[in-house]
Amino acid sequence: MKIILYKDVERLGEEGDIKDVANGYARNYLIPQKMVVPYNAQNLKTLEQKRNAIEKRREEKRKEAMSLKERLESEEIIFTMPAGESGKLFGSVNNAAIMQELEKRGFSIDKKRIDVPDHSLRIVGNHTVKVKLYANEEASLNITIEKEEKEQKEEAVSKNV
Repeated sequence: MKIILYKDVERLGEEGDIKDVANGYARNYLIPQKMVVPYNAQNLKTLEQKRNAIEKRREEKRKEAMSLKERLESEEIIFTMPAGESGKLFGSVNNAAIMQELEKRGFSIDKKRIDVPDHSLRIVGNHTVKVKLYANEEASLNITIEKEEKEQKEEAVSKNV
């Protein structure tokens, strides 16, 4: 079934795109959610009338993504975690942990947009994580994982007692 997108739909397209999707997907999900309208002459005319406004919104999103990319790439996130002698962590750093750290710094990024190699980081050192922004834009985020010193750990245990 051919449709016209009225909203950005993840993994399908942006507002104003014309796509071909399965009939059930369109009828049971996209149309009831008011994300799309069926492709026909009347809806195509409406789309053409709104084309300038759609292009302005797309340009704004691109500009936002570029500024967000610059801000993200200037950040360096440091995690201090317990690790063994070989540098292997007792635990891991995943996209949810990175998302929480970014939220503390004022960024609002969905964890699904954070692409961590092998789904989690398990070794002490410097790592690069990709953050998907708008369209094909990606930001590289620097993550540093440091080994937690035993003295810090002992102080924390003595405070709890």
